[in-house]
Amino acid sequence: MLRTYLATAFLARFADEGVGVALALLAVERTGRPALGGFVLAAWLAPHALAAPVVGALAERTRAPRLLHGCALALLGTALALLALTTGRMPVPLTLAVALTGGSVGPLVTGGLSSLLAETRGHSGAGEGGDGSQGRTPLGRCDDGDRPGGADASAGGRGSRLRDRSYAYDAATYNAAAVTAPAAVAATAAVSSAALATVLLAVSAGCAALLCAALRLPAADLGSSPAHRFRIRELGTGFRVLRRAPQLATLTLATCVAFLGAGALPVTAVLLARARGASDGGGLLMTAFAVGGLAGSLAAARWPGASGPARSARLGLLVTAAGLAGAALTPSLLWTAGLFLCAGLGEGPLLSATLRLRADHAPEGTRAQVFTLGAGLKLTAGAAGTALVGALASLPPQSLLLLTAALQLAAAALLRGLRRSRPAPPVREPGAGTGRQPGLRGLPRGPRSPGGSW
Repeated sequence: MLRTYLATAFLARFADEGVGVALALLAVERTGRPALGGFVLAAWLAPHALAAPVVGALAERTRAPRLLHGCALALLGTALALLALTTGRMPVPLTLAVALTGGSVGPLVTGGLSSLLAETRGHSGAGEGGDGSQGRTPLGRCDDGDRPGGADASAGGRGSRLRDRSYAYDAATYNAAAVTAPAAVAATAAVSSAALATVLLAVSAGCAALLCAALRLPAADLGSSPAHRFRIRELGTGFRVLRRAPQLATLTLATCVAFLGAGALPVTAVLLARARGASDGGGLLMTAFAVGGLAGSLAAARWPGASGPARSARLGLLVTAAGLAGAALTPSLLWTAGLFLCAGLGEGPLLSATLRLRADHAPEGTRAQVFTLGAGLKLTAGAAGTALVGALASLPPQSLLLLTAALQLAAAALLRGLRRSRPAPPVREPGAGTGRQPGLRGLPRGPRSPGGSW
């Protein structure tokens, strides 16, 4: 089950990670100017934050989760194929409309897929515990290194390590896609054409859609009464959960601050490489960073549970900050690449810990919205970081890189709030326990750990 999910996630994220490079190469190939590629990419990224609440709510309420995610991935692939046909050949508004449509399912490709980990663990729990009890036993708080106590402490610790490992592998799919997708797109464009490279991404998304059909996903238990039908106000549930759960609010704010720096990093890397005397060295630096992130994710999967997810996230941010600060101070491009690789080592544990913390603290019935909203807000922060570094491009690249490192330190400082925050008692809605899905007033304010192990 885990292998099927990881293959699905990698293929989907391979398609998503290669879009930026493919659109830039496609625009240059057909128009001779990269500006069109930038406009189309902006249209692709723009709907992420706006679409996140909608697709998250649909993912929570659907009775056919495989069909929903499969259709989303198929739509992603179709949009990429249409972009290969229309970019530079059809009217620009038509191309932008296609990009907006494809980008609207982006939150399901990123956070939405990650939210399925908790659901697939619980669904497969019966296979691990005989009657399924082990797969659905709450494991209690697991942040900051805490482990469940009592008679089930050993089983809880094993389940916690399995969760850590599964989220670390999920984080590795992001990093692996970030390493391989741009390289594959660039190589395909060099050998054949940018259009074929874009079609390659479309095929990857289509294969992910087919693999999604093999995932065993439980349907939401919504009942048949009108009280269980979708309501427009549910679109804001993700935001209300963030407001009511201080751990999730702290985590979301910290990751947005970190991604404000991450969005500035590609442009900063190009400027820094030029300052080091290598006009085309920006790609080398970002590849080194992505390779470091992949190594960090695999290390987190190999040695899970060494510390709590909150500590792992803070440590990852500190490692990234230290590596980037060192890269800003060294005069050699080779040393700069090495330090970018070291900085990337912190990216892997940070991402896996972020996924784990979201699953631990998101109330039942809201995980998909929390994951998609978190992913959308992060991408929006990254886009803001890209715009910020463009406005500050006149500054020395070393200063820009130090600013990026400072943002990672600020995010690490914000994450210390996870240690100080304590769960508040849940506020129960009248009629709780009658089988109805809880409304906003029934959302628990403290952490809720997903039951079961993979």
